[in-house]
Amino acid sequence: MELKRPFSDKDWQATPEPVREYIVYLENTIDRLVDTVNILTKRVDKLESQLNTNSQNSSKPPSSDPPFKKIKKKKEQEKKSKQKKKKRKRGGQKGHKGHQQTLLEPGKTLSVEPELCTCGCTDFIKDTLQPIYTHQHIELPEIKMDISHFILHKGECKGCGKTVKAKIPEEFQVGYGPRLSAIVAELSGSHGASRETVQDFCNSVLNFHISLGAIQNIIDRSSAALLPVYNEIGNVARTSPVNYIDETSWFQTSKLQWLWTMTNENVAFFKIHKNRSKEAFEALIDDWKGILVSDDYGTYKKWKHGHQSCLAHLIRKATKLSESNDEPIQRFGKSIKKDLQLLTHFAKKPPSEKQWTDFYSRFLMQLILFEDANDESGTFARSLGRQMENLWTFLDEQGVEPTNNRAERALRFGVLWRKRSKGTQSEKGNRWVERILSLKQTCRIKKIATFPKLVDIIKCYFKEQEPELSWVY
Repeated sequence: MELKRPFSDKDWQATPEPVREYIVYLENTIDRLVDTVNILTKRVDKLESQLNTNSQNSSKPPSSDPPFKKIKKKKEQEKKSKQKKKKRKRGGQKGHKGHQQTLLEPGKTLSVEPELCTCGCTDFIKDTLQPIYTHQHIELPEIKMDISHFILHKGECKGCGKTVKAKIPEEFQVGYGPRLSAIVAELSGSHGASRETVQDFCNSVLNFHISLGAIQNIIDRSSAALLPVYNEIGNVARTSPVNYIDETSWFQTSKLQWLWTMTNENVAFFKIHKNRSKEAFEALIDDWKGILVSDDYGTYKKWKHGHQSCLAHLIRKATKLSESNDEPIQRFGKSIKKDLQLLTHFAKKPPSEKQWTDFYSRFLMQLILFEDANDESGTFARSLGRQMENLWTFLDEQGVEPTNNRAERALRFGVLWRKRSKGTQSEKGNRWVERILSLKQTCRIKKIATFPKLVDIIKCYFKEQEPELSWVY
């Protein structure tokens, strides 16, 4: 920084040499101190930015937010709620459509007639009796396991005299039927229960003991039974016109791997790969060439067959800029966040020609103004400029959404599973996770129950038959 001395050159020359040397020394010291302050200020801003990073202003998951921040956020929301003019009561609001319990098919029906009138009379006119309300009572019947003993015999052949032993019927050889196998698979996979939890459930609820090894054998057979279903889900995903793709960390014997998902409006396909790379991405998609909806991970940016950038990710980045201590960066963050939120709103209510022209002109002007900035706002502006054509693909292509929420929702259970179990212990375990997650999330998308499907799939496996796959489409 160049300092302007508050005296003339004549006065400077008249100043004694020792004093001049000391002044020059002070000027140089001030220059160094100003440079140091600037460096430290930038470092503090960067550290504060990292400290304030959370799920609302970055790609971090909500589960990674510190507890004290969650409490603070909750208090802020409660404070804003109290400031509203109209205070909403807890529970369903006026006009909200109620969700009544569905009347199930009854095992028995009992008619209940009035017994006593307020006048004391107990006799009622038969012709006036009519039903007014059906009260449903649901109870779990006593669980009694269906146990069959196959007593094998041996005998001598009349023809040759050899001793011949009976064989266990093929579909009963494993010792555990399809329904029991399916419930073990449901608990272990669809609900992410540990082997010990499943063992305790069998002891406590089903009233029979099963070893951890037997539970693992059931899971292995269930995984094998799911293979044709898993392959079919993959085929459907890889022939769909639009796919939402995302990935999250996974661990196999404490080694970092990656859980990938390829999700659309019909199916959710999962794959665990040792890398987060182009190789892993290609292993997931195979020969698929549809429209990709994703975040701005480098591998996705190179996609050339139609791409929609996730606006939710970009809004979170803009939110982070809007919280900066630097006023220009903060102003840019707030402005670009508002425009990205408006762009997302266009998915529900497409813009008129004037609305689009106004939006596009304003958005483009902001990028032009900040693209040369040598800070976070410039980096973000240049990034938006590079992916400009991918920001509103959803307005031109039917069936494309502006965010990657489909893939993130599909991965959510996998994330929770990883946190509970710390991942898997083998490649065999990885295959089980891929297959049961693909079944679970595909059933969720189609709004059908997982357990009946597991029963049918395992039944077919025991009979060495191909499972019914038409439901996948």
